[in-house]
Formats: sequence, C-alpha cells, structure tokens
Amino acid sequence: MAAAGLFEGSAQSAAAGAGLRIGPDIYQSIGVRPIINCKGTFTIISGSLSLPEVKQAMDAASRHYIHLDELMDAVGKRLAEITGAEFGIVTAGCAAALTHATAACIAGADPEKLQRLPYLEGLKNEVLVPRYSRNVYDHAVRMLGVKIVEADNLDEFEKAFSERTAMVMVLASPPDSGPFGLEPICRIARQKRVPVLVDAAAEKLTIPNVHLQRGAHMVAYSGGKCLRGPQCAGVLLGQKDLVKAAWLHSAPHHAFGRSLKVGKEEIMGMLAAVEMWVKRDHDAEWKQWESWLDEIAGQVTKVDGVTTEVLQPSGLSNYAPQLRIKWDGEKIGITGREMEKILWEEEPRTILSGASGDYRDNMASSIVIMPYMMTPGDAQVAGKRFRELLEKPPRVERKRNTDPPVQISGQWDVHMEFFCGSGEHSLVFEQKGSELVGTHSGDILSGDLRGTMEGNEVRFRSSHRYEGTRLGYRFEGKVDGDIMRGTVDMEEYGVAQWTAHRHTYGRPGGIVRPQKNV
Repeated sequence: MAAAGLFEGSAQSAAAGAGLRIGPDIYQSIGVRPIINCKGTFTIISGSLSLPEVKQAMDAASRHYIHLDELMDAVGKRLAEITGAEFGIVTAGCAAALTHATAACIAGADPEKLQRLPYLEGLKNEVLVPRYSRNVYDHAVRMLGVKIVEADNLDEFEKAFSERTAMVMVLASPPDSGPFGLEPICRIARQKRVPVLVDAAAEKLTIPNVHLQRGAHMVAYSGGKCLRGPQCAGVLLGQKDLVKAAWLHSAPHHAFGRSLKVGKEEIMGMLAAVEMWVKRDHDAEWKQWESWLDEIAGQVTKVDGVTTEVLQPSGLSNYAPQLRIKWDGEKIGITGREMEKILWEEEPRTILSGASGDYRDNMASSIVIMPYMMTPGDAQVAGKRFRELLEKPPRVERKRNTDPPVQISGQWDVHMEFFCGSGEHSLVFEQKGSELVGTHSGDILSGDLRGTMEGNEVRFRSSHRYEGTRLGYRFEGKVDGDIMRGTVDMEEYGVAQWTAHRHTYGRPGGIVRPQKNV
C-alpha cells in the first residue's frame, strides 16, 4: 500500500481540458480520488483535516501584510501563555522544528556560525541519541551534517559526551521512561550543559508540558496531526533563548533553514489550532470515535461468522480506540489482505489501519479501523461497504503455480532500473524446496532476504537498516534459465524493474563488492 500513488497508479486522468474546479469535487476535477481515512494521522494521506477555526484564521491572515519577526515574537508570547513554555515558534512541520532546533544548538544566534551551516568544521557536530529513539524522522536532525552517536544505556550515554556534543535527541515513546528514560537523560545532559530536544510529533499536546517538566529544553510537535492545524506547520516549544535562536535559522532569515519557510497564514492557523486545543471537548471526541466504531461493528456483525473487538490505545501516537473485525477467510470467501486491496482500489476509496489474512499461508483474517481522523458520515458509508464485501465477497483471482519450484540457489548479479537512474545489486539464495533465505546487497547496505518459489515464479523481501530507518524491498519475478526479471516494490520510493543474471565466477566484473559497514 505504501508505494501506491507515487506518480502513477492511484489517480485517473482528468478529462482533457476540464481544468480545476473549486468546490466539493476539487480533487476529482483533476483526477485525484479522495480517501475515507480509517488509518489515522499520516502525512502520505495528508495528515488531518484542519479545524474550521484554523481555516478562518488562515483566510483572515492572508488579507494583510505584516512583519514576520514581529508576528513570530507576538505568537511566541501567546504560545507561552497557553502552554506554559518559556517561548514557542511555528515551523514548517515538526521535521522543520527538529532541523531548526538542531541548528540552534550548533550555532546559537551567532551570525558567523549560522552562515557556515551545514559545514561543521570547528563547530559542535555530534548529537547523542538513545538507540530506542532512532527513527526514520531523525533525518531532519542529520541533515545538518551531524554525526549521530547512539547509546544503549545510561552509562554509555554519559561516557559519550565530549566537546563535540551539540544536542541530545529523544523520541517521545513508551521506552523513554525508566532507568534510561527522559528524566535521567536530562539530568546528565543538564550537568554537561547540553540541550535536550524531544520529538513528540504525533502525540497530544500536554499542558503543562510533560516533556519540559521532565527536564527537556525543547519539544517539537506536528501541527497537522492531532492538533488539526495546517498540514505544513508545526510547533517548537521550550527554553526561550534556544527557541528564539531556532527562529533565526528559519525563513525569512538567510540561513540553512531558509527553504523551510512558514508563512503568515500557517503561523496564524497554527496559533488558532493551539488556542482550540485547550477549548476542544476531548471527552466528547472520544465518545464520538466509540460511537463510530459501534456503528461499524453493528453493520459487520450482521454477517454470520464475523466478530469484532475494541482495541485500546497502547502508544502515544494516534491515541484513540480501534476496532478489529475478524473472520475466517476460507468460510467467508475473502481474506483481510484481499479486502484491504479492494477497499483501496474501488469506491468509496478507503484506507485501513491494518489487515491480515492471505490465501497463500493464513486464511484467519481481520481488518482494523482507526476512527481518529474519520469525519461524520464516514462510519455509515464504510460500515455498509465492509458488510457488503463480507456478505457477498467478489470473485478474487488467486493464481498459484503448482509446478515444482525452480532451483535458484547461489549468487546472482542484479541490475536495478529506477524511474530515474539505476543501480547494481547482488543476491545470494539458499533454497530448501519452495522456501528461500539469503542476502540482498546494494551499493553500501546489506540485509537478509526471505521468500518463496512457485514453479518459475519468485517472491522475496529484504530490509536494510540505514541510520534511523530501514529500506524495504519486495521483489516479484520469473526465472528463465540463468536470468530472472520482474518488479521490486520499494514502498514509499516507488517501483523499479530488476534483471538478475546467475553469477559467473572469474568473469570480469563478476566479483562480489565488499560491503561497507554502516
């Protein structure tokens, strides 16, 4: 599902010359299909729907000229009044807040240092991170060119400080408590006079702020998630001098963060969202989510063999109850994965929080509904559609190759053709019957692979760690003698074509490249 919509495959072309229509069908007018959001606050599906007050504030803000430094100073003071932090700024999303905060910890408000970024020679250039806090979003910290230094426990953490340490970064998550949690981390960091930044992107804004109370110097939030502000806005709260320095590193100032611009409309829309956060009836919102789940459960349980259960939240992000719908895929005639695919491809287009059940290995099926970002009316439409698919499942084509599996054990040289550029990879397979294990190596990364053979059809997956993220590959293809070819789904990075030739030892260029340690 992650790769769907990368330039192709998700939108139908608009009628030639039809043009943009401003109104309820604005997206359909250019061939883009809106989504019923049963998944939650994810940027790839446009985060959240901004509050009416946010839209009104943005419209009103767009009708005047102001001086941005004066505006941010006033907004910063108001954010401080609302949240109890010393100061606050609005940024172009939470990732921008992380970048500006990192820049402030490196260069402060010194214009000479500020202009040198991201060239860090002679400047502090390391950020300490507990290993449990590494994540795909810490690229926003790394983009300054800093080196991330990981620690597995408090003793390693304390020993890792040096004159090069610019900042400590902690991801707000269940592991940030206990003996290596935020509080002991902050005690040591404050002794070392090193600022601590907390990434709390998708969690609820607490007042007074729980992270600042536990000793952090700054905390960053996404504006376009549970706060329901502008999608391209975020908030950085905390120690006044550091947060003001972070603003210097942002547009309109000529600094590293100039490209991470936030306009007057987003600034005032974000302030409106924070103002509304303390006025919203959060208990009523929770009860509304429960009522939507009840409505969906009432629809699907009319189908014999379908049961439901409510899942209470366990993490900090997308904090809401969820509904799991369960059935026997063999008896009902459709699996969870098949249902997920149909809901995504057909109308009304719906994205789920999760799905399980596949005809190849496990017919025990389920789908999960997250009501966090649903809107009034969605539960009725989605519940009716779920019931229809379970009650009268469509005929699903299930092709299985029953031929004996082709043997592909050994090393293969792979050419990857991306939609822009190409790369040379290598595969090593060990095969036992139809089961595959082995290694997939790229230019600098390597990871285990696992998959299956059905006749001459090959399917396998691999995952490669780099810094705080993982690159996932899902290969499908066919074998023809000493050649394999097919497509590889790289999740958010799209789909590539791949061709593999069985490795010939001694052939020029046919040697295994040494892999770098990453």
